[in-house]
Amino acid sequence: MEPAESPDRVARIQAEWRRERPDVDISPQGVIGRLHRLADRLTEELALVYGHYGLGEGEFDVLCALRRAGEPYERAPGELAAHTMVTTGAMTKRIDRLERAGLVTRRRSADDQRGRIVALTAPGRELIDRAFTDHMRNERRLLDLLSPAEAETLETLLTTWLSRLGTPRGA
Repeated sequence: MEPAESPDRVARIQAEWRRERPDVDISPQGVIGRLHRLADRLTEELALVYGHYGLGEGEFDVLCALRRAGEPYERAPGELAAHTMVTTGAMTKRIDRLERAGLVTRRRSADDQRGRIVALTAPGRELIDRAFTDHMRNERRLLDLLSPAEAETLETLLTTWLSRLGTPRGA
């Protein structure tokens, strides 16, 4: 795929910095800036599907983490937080919203009476199965903007880069 003929926003910003600060290497901005813009655009496109099902990105993530757990589709809140990379406080708010919507239930853990277990309800499982199918269809649509070879190369590059960057602080 050929780059666009006219300069994009990142290229315009780089040109301004080259003019104002010719002493600074601004070339990394070409990759990092475009990745930020791409992430924002992808999030917008993905959120359309979540919204169709009355979910935010966080609620979708929780339902997916429960569905991926397999039968009986349940996890402890701390485990859910780890699987979705949010704080336990943020997880509690997500679980509260999903519980009010009838998509999950909470109960005491049989192993530890102080602990809680979050489980998908039947309506929650039905909803996430439909939403996930549409989500994957949407991701396919977005990825099909690249050729199969480009997508494979990009996946390899991103996997390598993430590996070299290492684990996020606090994770």
